Amino acid sequence: MERYYQPEIECASREQILAWQNERLVKQVQYVYDNVPYYRKKMEEKGVTPADVQSVADLHKLPFLTKADLRDAYPYGLCAVPVSEAVRIQSTSGTTGRRVVAFYTQHDLDLWEDCCARAIMAAGGTKDDVVHVSYGYGLFTGGAGLHGGSHKVGSLTLPMSSGNTDRQIQFMCDLGSTILCCTPSYAAYLSESINERGLKDQIHLKAGIFGAEAWTEEMRRDIEKGLGIKAYDIYGLTEISGPGVSFECSAQTGMHINEDHFIAEIIDPVTEEVLPEGEKGELVFTCITKEAFPLLRYRTRDICVLKREKCSCGRTHVKMSKPMGRSDDMLIIKGVNVFPSQIETILLNKGYAANYQLIVDRVNNSDTLEVQVEMTPEMFSDSVSEVTAKEKELVNAMKAMLGIYAKVRLVAPKSIARSEGKAVRVIDKRKLY
Repeated sequence: MERYYQPEIECASREQILAWQNERLVKQVQYVYDNVPYYRKKMEEKGVTPADVQSVADLHKLPFLTKADLRDAYPYGLCAVPVSEAVRIQSTSGTTGRRVVAFYTQHDLDLWEDCCARAIMAAGGTKDDVVHVSYGYGLFTGGAGLHGGSHKVGSLTLPMSSGNTDRQIQFMCDLGSTILCCTPSYAAYLSESINERGLKDQIHLKAGIFGAEAWTEEMRRDIEKGLGIKAYDIYGLTEISGPGVSFECSAQTGMHINEDHFIAEIIDPVTEEVLPEGEKGELVFTCITKEAFPLLRYRTRDICVLKREKCSCGRTHVKMSKPMGRSDDMLIIKGVNVFPSQIETILLNKGYAANYQLIVDRVNNSDTLEVQVEMTPEMFSDSVSEVTAKEKELVNAMKAMLGIYAKVRLVAPKSIARSEGKAVRVIDKRKLY
């Protein structure tokens, strides 16, 4: 238990944290310069050499990386080790064009699982717990990260993956699951299903670790009440490692960032200037211990606030708020990255004009997506059965592209409001705090 709650690391002084970061950053910049030609070229274009970065105070001199860079460098362009030294890849949910693929050495996996173990410990986990992992497995990082973290803590680990709710509940009851790890929307669905079956008194859960999608404090309270647990937030990105980059403690006043592995900055998303602590802006991460995929100054596009304040749990690592939105047009729906451009590609390929609107909502604690598409004048004269068939065709195409269900509604020509400025493609009715 003491291995993953390490006061000398998680409760270190600000001076000690900075000392670690300064030493590791200097080594990492040289390592990336020597082993990642793609990033070396970006540094040279900006006129920066490793010698220019001697501490965290010099971090702003380095160029940013974005998801576009990861796609351009696909598959191996940002990998810093030979393929023979990498032992695993993970991938994002994917968008049009090239996917984002992240590589891991065994050392990277060990550090990632350590970070997830810290999150489990912060939620009260010990070797005596039964950790029920209902995140998806496979290329998605959720299942793999919490699974490995649970092993590091020494807990009995149930690799349930997502779906098959009857089996999930049966194992919860029979094996006495105590910590649930999944998306908040699936936790809400499990809660509803358990209470409908009258099985709440047979559930032994005490905590839940939920992430991969936006969720509100109202949703947290509903889940806690429905399952009789304390619900903890966890944050991560495949590009950086996966879940466990930051996590909530018992105070639940923000997520502690694992600063011995990641340096966080907040920038103005327009000017790209670094903002003072406490101001809202775009979150940027630099990896200082990764071997295979060591990203420097990666723009997450998540909008949040960093605060370094005394925490009742004793941890001293800086806290990030829940993401308050995105600095780009990407939506996260049921844990899946969705871009309006994906929808537009489908519509154009099917012969529709690019007049559409995405309506995102949350119904019964689950994200919903409706795509309203204007028919062409020729289509408008179709019969009801023909329109229904076209809607079904688009539903299937979007399911294949996005991996989630989207309701499609064909509407009359010119019925979607126009704007003299930028088109309003997305109406997000979810409450994000």
